[in-house]
Amino acid sequence: MYTKILNHIEKQGFSDSMKQMTSPEWIAHFLAIDPPRSKSLVMTVMGDAIAPHGGAAWLGSLIELLGPLGVTDRLVRTSVFRLVQEGWLTASREGRRSRYGFDPKSLPRFQRADRRIYAPPGLHWDGRWTLLLAPNGSIDGDLRTAVRKELQWEGFAMLGPGLLAHPAGDIEGLADALQRTGAAGKVFALSAGELPDVGSRPLAELVGEGWNLTAVAQGYRDFIAQFSPLLALLKDGAEVAPEAAFAMRSLLIHAYRRLQLHDPLLPVELLPDPWPGSDAYEVARAIYVRVAQQAEVHIDAVLRREDEAAPSADEAFYQRFGGLRG
Repeated sequence: MYTKILNHIEKQGFSDSMKQMTSPEWIAHFLAIDPPRSKSLVMTVMGDAIAPHGGAAWLGSLIELLGPLGVTDRLVRTSVFRLVQEGWLTASREGRRSRYGFDPKSLPRFQRADRRIYAPPGLHWDGRWTLLLAPNGSIDGDLRTAVRKELQWEGFAMLGPGLLAHPAGDIEGLADALQRTGAAGKVFALSAGELPDVGSRPLAELVGEGWNLTAVAQGYRDFIAQFSPLLALLKDGAEVAPEAAFAMRSLLIHAYRRLQLHDPLLPVELLPDPWPGSDAYEVARAIYVRVAQQAEVHIDAVLRREDEAAPSADEAFYQRFGGLRG
């Protein structure tokens, strides 16, 4: 369906069609200019759509949900197989059917990602830094690389050999990363503050040493430009069918999740002013609120075709983006 719509858009010219674009046309255009990677999109749908509905779904339901997003049956199967191999998902079988859910070991990361994606920005700084020290010889090179990779995902920066730091480090995320990599008990983790009256540079200046926020800020600006036309369409009161609402919501969160996972989430006192991440959050929230309920109609229908007892979205879902009810 979306391929035919895209051909219509291309014949008209994008600038003209944008003025009168319908929701299916916007979806088709988005999939053409920025097609998501299938495995990553499966992760998005699992986190955004499946987690509130019990955290597991039959393969047939995933195939039906992802079909309108340009992911074929074969690509869904390949993606979930790889996600199981990588420890993100678990698989169970009932006869010839397969069911996929979150691996208990990966669940904390999904939950932290949820907090990053749906919570409003605005973390404040208490003036202290979380530091991780791995002196030479304390851990081998492979473990050092694994720890660095995991903590960079948590927003930490490497300020020197064997020194990772963050001005507002997530202690739960730090503990989980050390446990999963096998570095727990092998490195030093501490909280440090600035010493007064010793002539040191302000600790806030370490941000410039550890993080290049230019690309992060540009990513947020691109997101705003990409999704503002959709928000304008929805503000005009356009009717959105459940399947289209689900596609919009999934593509929105997929794009926003990628930004969030590359944002080190520094405290507001250490960010450039103005910071485009705040405006990007408002755009994401405004769109999500407008399509969430219709998307749920589609998700419920799809899940219950294979499982009549599939639960509705849990209460935590309705707390996303500051509240979705009414």
